[in-house]
Amino acid sequence: MELLFLGVGEACDENFPNTSILIYDKNMILLDCGFSVPHIFFKYHNDPDELDMIWISHFHGDHFLGTPLMILRFWEMGRVKPLYFIGQKGIEEKIKTAMELAYPSFIKKLKYDLIFVELEPMDKTSVLNFSFQAAYTNHSIKNMALRIEGSKSLYYSGDGKPTSESILLAKDCDLIIHECFLTKGELEGHGSLEMAIDFAQNAGVKKLALVHMQRDEREKLKLKEIDPGRIELLVPNSGTRILL
Repeated sequence: MELLFLGVGEACDENFPNTSILIYDKNMILLDCGFSVPHIFFKYHNDPDELDMIWISHFHGDHFLGTPLMILRFWEMGRVKPLYFIGQKGIEEKIKTAMELAYPSFIKKLKYDLIFVELEPMDKTSVLNFSFQAAYTNHSIKNMALRIEGSKSLYYSGDGKPTSESILLAKDCDLIIHECFLTKGELEGHGSLEMAIDFAQNAGVKKLALVHMQRDEREKLKLKEIDPGRIELLVPNSGTRILL
């Protein structure tokens, strides 16, 4: 399993695209697709049928409002293979509404199918080469953290503070990718550095990647001053690749 971090930023970051990760493991899946994600995606991939699935953690714009442009560009490029969207209840309505607002009446022009898969918390669902399981985090709207299993297993938090269910979900994964909006302190509905490290320790996971930092907080982070215990702490940039 190989990961490419397309973006690692939060909604308003002018230097880093919205947090979004590509997973390569027989099939290709994109984790979240915010405003600034499509342009960086197409810098890396120009085959319209290469991407199989898009996971949407929640319906804030920096996590899903890049989808209309992805759908449009794939049509323009001649995509014929179905595109899966996976997420919480209501994902079909949200994606189609966003598409209708961005490009009215365009969906009927598509030459490929959009297939929507809803996940309920803690249910396990298999799509193509991956197994998916999700749990709610503590965020300002419903956000689902994801455990995805292929040749390896990883946990992606989306946004929000950990919950007892999300800790159980992450148990013994090969990698945790967790939002870290603040380096110190707390903010309602978002995680921090200390929370992310504690979360990984409680889940028994040895490798932790931090994403979605508030744009001014990233400059404050000094890894040499942090003792995460036995955890390997990673702070990826846009373009960082990880092989699990």
